[in-house]
Amino acid sequence: MKITIIQQRSKCIGCNYCVEQAPERWRMSKKDGKSVLIGAIEKKGFWSVKVPVAEKEMNENAAKVCPVNIIQVR
Repeated sequence: MKITIIQQRSKCIGCNYCVEQAPERWRMSKKDGKSVLIGAIEKKGFWSVKVPVAEKEMNENAAKVCPVNIIQVR
């Protein structure tokens, strides 16, 4: 079973909280200081990636701590 993680990257403020919660799925970009959802594909301003359900909890935590609420886990 897979889950989908969605990020609205343009609204990222670069706080690094998602990286702290799920470092194997998130990293900070050296170019613009925003978070990068590793493996994601961009479509109409939203970045998304399907991942194993084993990653659900850590990415839900990343979504919870995001101060601008731009991460969704489905």
